[in-house]
Amino acid sequence: MAVKISPDYIDLLNKAVEREIQVSLQYILQHAKMEKLVRRTIPENILLDKTTYDAVGKFLREISIQEMKHAAAIMERIYYLGGQATTKSGKVIVGDSISEFSKLDVKAEEEALVLYRQIIDTSGKMGDWETRELFEKIYGEEEGHLFKFQEYTKFQDEKDTPSKVPLPEWRKIYTDDYLTLLNKAVSAEITTIVQYTNQHEKAAFLELRMKNTPLEAILETNKAGVVSKILKDVFMQEMDHLEKISERIYLLEGEATAKPDPLPVVGNTPQEFLVLDHALESSAISLYRQIIAEALKRGDTTTRRMFEDIIVQEENHFWTFDDFVR
Repeated sequence: MAVKISPDYIDLLNKAVEREIQVSLQYILQHAKMEKLVRRTIPENILLDKTTYDAVGKFLREISIQEMKHAAAIMERIYYLGGQATTKSGKVIVGDSISEFSKLDVKAEEEALVLYRQIIDTSGKMGDWETRELFEKIYGEEEGHLFKFQEYTKFQDEKDTPSKVPLPEWRKIYTDDYLTLLNKAVSAEITTIVQYTNQHEKAAFLELRMKNTPLEAILETNKAGVVSKILKDVFMQEMDHLEKISERIYLLEGEATAKPDPLPVVGNTPQEFLVLDHALESSAISLYRQIIAEALKRGDTTTRRMFEDIIVQEENHFWTFDDFVR
């Protein structure tokens, strides 16, 4: 390594990872909450299918994915520099209206820009030009996010007038313990997203470094490369699951959690990744079967069918990992 890397420098880069994971989760949960906001407010024009809520919701989803890609790129750089990328997140605060979302997100982006200027300055002084170039690119994209959020800080939210109609009997099935059970699924999905993203970048680094046989050298790939591709393919499905489950919770007048459970565990080798992920998928399948059974018992057909669709994909993930760990 041409640049001398210190633990403090890796810690500084990991602060950026924490920040990117935080805003990615914050924005996807805000996106999921948009459907609830649309349903409890008066449409801007009843003749239109789309409202400001739809436009902002789409934007939030897009940048949530972009922020997780930022996290992945920084993780990759940390592994290349010989460090260990974190799986921790900064504190996620969702809010309850477009104006609240915007103010919270402006603050998050401003804090990120301050941190990234520090990283750009530090990496430049160290002669770590690759890291400096990476953060200059990310900085420009974060500035774009900041300006976009600033457009909505003075947005006048529709008045949310509490309904005077008694709660219908069919809605009484959505009790606090039921929402807690659904939030276990949200926590499980957050764990998989963070764990798989981190492993993907670590596996990509190992692919570059480890060619154990002549065939691997000729093909320019190895087991780490195969695992890295699998994890990348699974990631977007898990993001979709998180979005759908949290959106359902918001529609049922609950609040989605932003905490992973269990905590993400990365591992050190592609085989360890697969074993850990195999166990994680198995645990998720058991949880989702429990949710399906509970939804069936309560007559919550929408939630039951949603989890029946999700569990098909989770079982596919399980069997994909199973092919490697048997």
